[in-house]
Amino acid sequence: MQPTLVRRRPSPCLSQTPLEVAQDPVAFEFRLLTHRISAGFPSPAADYAEEGLDLNDYLVRNKPATFMFTVRGDSMIGASIEEGDKVVVDRAMTPKHDDIVVAVVEGEYTIKRLYKHQGRVELRPENPAYSPIIFNDGVELLVWGVVVGVVRRYSSRG
Repeated sequence: MQPTLVRRRPSPCLSQTPLEVAQDPVAFEFRLLTHRISAGFPSPAADYAEEGLDLNDYLVRNKPATFMFTVRGDSMIGASIEEGDKVVVDRAMTPKHDDIVVAVVEGEYTIKRLYKHQGRVELRPENPAYSPIIFNDGVELLVWGVVVGVVRRYSSRG
């Protein structure tokens, strides 16, 4: 049985312009606490201060090949990637099965989970409201890069 290529215009899932990560970003170190934080009962953590954490060093392994996109849409909510999040994408990484990737499908950027098994290739959303994009033999998949991190900013309510 031949897999079929889903021919539909994908809704834009990412901003269409990748933002280059600065080559010499200004380092700003956050205080990193070694104490694990509880999502249940609070516990004092002031005595567990560690070295600083520079988010550039933490998220960016290969500066010339690392870019950021702004997520549009809700196809990846099951992977905790939501509308307005920034995804950090490394173009130098080789995509493998189960990676979250940025791909170009019919001229549009999209973010999905890569599925490769026994010659079958799909881009799978993490939201059951969306269908996977299935690639037949001879149809080339263009993976733009591998997602290595997500940055989300919460608004203050008050």
